[in-house]
Amino acid sequence: MKRLLICSTIFCFNSLHAQDNITRFLASDSVTVTIDMPARMYKGKQTIITFYALPNGNSTEQTMGRKMKEGDDWHFDIQHIRAQTRFIRNQFGRSINFVVIYLENSGKSWPAWKQQHPNFRLQIPALVDSLTDIIPGKKKEIHLNGHSGGGSFIFGYIAGVGVIPSEIKRITFLDSNYGYDSTYQVAFANWVKSTKDAALTVFAYNDSVALLNGKPFVSPTGGTWWRSHLMLRQLQGNFEIKKERDDSLVVYKAVDKQIRFFFKTNPDRKIFHTTQVERNGFIHSVLCGTKYDSKDYTYYGERAYADLLE
Repeated sequence: MKRLLICSTIFCFNSLHAQDNITRFLASDSVTVTIDMPARMYKGKQTIITFYALPNGNSTEQTMGRKMKEGDDWHFDIQHIRAQTRFIRNQFGRSINFVVIYLENSGKSWPAWKQQHPNFRLQIPALVDSLTDIIPGKKKEIHLNGHSGGGSFIFGYIAGVGVIPSEIKRITFLDSNYGYDSTYQVAFANWVKSTKDAALTVFAYNDSVALLNGKPFVSPTGGTWWRSHLMLRQLQGNFEIKKERDDSLVVYKAVDKQIRFFFKTNPDRKIFHTTQVERNGFIHSVLCGTKYDSKDYTYYGERAYADLLE
């Protein structure tokens, strides 16, 4: 019934940007959904549906980003998911339909939203299922992605389903796995083992030494640096994961599975939280491990999507 309610609501709203086929609607009294579909969907082709759970404190418009003009809020220039989506579509061409679904809640915080909605274990999977149903196509695969507090949405989904379904092909934490603990390790390990082409990708920087106004703002064990290393150590009990690169960017990769960890070092104790997204992070979260990996872009390099900003 929950699924049908959400589906019936979507058709009450018109596209805001016909050129990009962007549609926005309320999925509930507290969740706003924005679907960015390609201008043309190629029939019979694979369709990737990426759920992007918004970071704390950001609106969908800010997350999508735009070419900055005088007086614009700086939040419009720190993620640029819309332009990065265009870059990904250009890479895929006609071979894959790439859809992004932005998920925003009224409090602009998924951790807080979960606290206010004790039945989130039912609501979040129902939302993902319902939105997947309304995207056209028969060859669908689902990606769960999120930055900052958006990772809490992903953990909420896993807590709800228990066993991650095979339709989920890629899970990405873009500096967002603050909520990770050992209770999730079995779910991740079983999913990677049992799901063909499952990809788990984690991005983090050393926030444990970062300074804000000259002072640390993350506890030694409270940030993504510590949580990601805990996650890595626990997964190494199930998979052979080796260090592939060790310089300003430390990369770990599973030998025979699609598991990757990208760690940004921080000798100058700066804040790189959203820089990881801005510097082609969303692009890499979708394309790493595929034949498009690092094609015409470099993770943590210059903006490969600069000419696609509007």
